[in-house]
Amino acid sequence: MTRCAVVINPAKVVDLDERRRELCGALADAGWPEPLWLPTTPEDPGCGAAREAVAAGVEVVLVCGGDGTVRAVAGELAGTDVAVALIPSGTGNLLATNLGIPRDVAEAVAVAITGRRRRVDVGEVEGAGVFTVKAGLGFDAAMVGDPPDEARRRFGWGAYVATGLRDLTRHRASVRIRLDGGRWLHRRVSSVLVANVGRLRGGDDGCLDVVVLSARHLGDWVRLAGGVLLARRGHARDLETFRARTVEIHASREEPRELDGDVIAPARRLAARIRPGALVVCVPPD
Repeated sequence: MTRCAVVINPAKVVDLDERRRELCGALADAGWPEPLWLPTTPEDPGCGAAREAVAAGVEVVLVCGGDGTVRAVAGELAGTDVAVALIPSGTGNLLATNLGIPRDVAEAVAVAITGRRRRVDVGEVEGAGVFTVKAGLGFDAAMVGDPPDEARRRFGWGAYVATGLRDLTRHRASVRIRLDGGRWLHRRVSSVLVANVGRLRGGDDGCLDVVVLSARHLGDWVRLAGGVLLARRGHARDLETFRARTVEIHASREEPRELDGDVIAPARRLAARIRPGALVVCVPPD
């Protein structure tokens, strides 16, 4: 029998008791024993719960929460053989969306039970921890950090769109970018994204995608939208993409920063590296 734990963020679940019955019932039907039940707290978003699960010898940790909960658990499980099973419960659910995990709870639990185990890369930002999908400096981080919690709960992605439109014309910053220890690239940017999975490519290829955006006006952003979604590589007006194992970004001023949609302390520097195949994730069968 597979031993498992559930790391759950109570703030992301409407009826905690009902969710527990639903999860435990589905696991019991599959012949799995009662899971170790580990709620997160405002003081500990999931790191302590993940460590407790590992210490208990579980094989799978079901993460029922948003991107912040997933990132906290992934940071502890990266480098181990304990698998992460995603039960999407937040606004963005970035990793779950990119890996094709269904939002329906029963279907997501079925992936944990019958899906395959896939090793994926994680990124790591110096002094800030891991990210599973992306890190950002500049406009991207300003946009995700602006909406208040109440707006996110009520309007979901609409809250980010509203604040993003307001921030579109924020002044660009002068940055230096170095890839894999090479020469410095000098740019004026609106935002720099460092992506691990998703439409910007990657997930288990041992590289990060670096997207440099220099758009200034609404028209520039409209032109860029299609290019980013289609993962166009190479060089284009207001958009450059590169691939690297390590990335260093130095800005001329302090800039907002984010990891997987979680705002971290603003700084003039962001240094990231890839950790190939560090995290085991339950994904749908081929």
